[in-house]
Amino acid sequence: MVIGLASDHRGYRLKQKLLKYLTKIGYDTIDLGTDRTAPVDYPDFAFLLGEKVVSGEVSVGIAICGSGIGISIACNKVKGIRCAKVDSINEAKSAKLDNDANILALNGSMPTFKAKDIVDTFLKTAFSGLERHQRRIDMISDYETPKRKMRKKDDEEEHEC
Repeated sequence: MVIGLASDHRGYRLKQKLLKYLTKIGYDTIDLGTDRTAPVDYPDFAFLLGEKVVSGEVSVGIAICGSGIGISIACNKVKGIRCAKVDSINEAKSAKLDNDANILALNGSMPTFKAKDIVDTFLKTAFSGLERHQRRIDMISDYETPKRKMRKKDDEEEHEC
């Protein structure tokens, strides 16, 4: 598994710590920037990370900015990306188990020990493959296509949450 990591200036320090940690525990990593603490614009790094995930150059991504929100929004603009902004182990597990998230977004001020636990959970959790979750992922993918068909509420069956 190859993990791509990207951050803005406010996520730089945590990204560097996670790169070192992930390499130490045996993962291959690619640092997609930034390489400094001077102010930069997170969308540049989010788009690059998203493109690397979609192309298959990296298996999954980790995106970090000051709050984790902006970079997650930017990542999700890349067709095929399901980026989840996560603050807990339970959210990391759900992001993969239910939504098959392919990028994890974190806030740069998160304590390193907490970020490591969240990343470990995200990387070790597999997509459940349950029909209801796959159906929802397919709906998102269909919406991304130019000639999407809108589902009519009257035509839908009742579905379990």
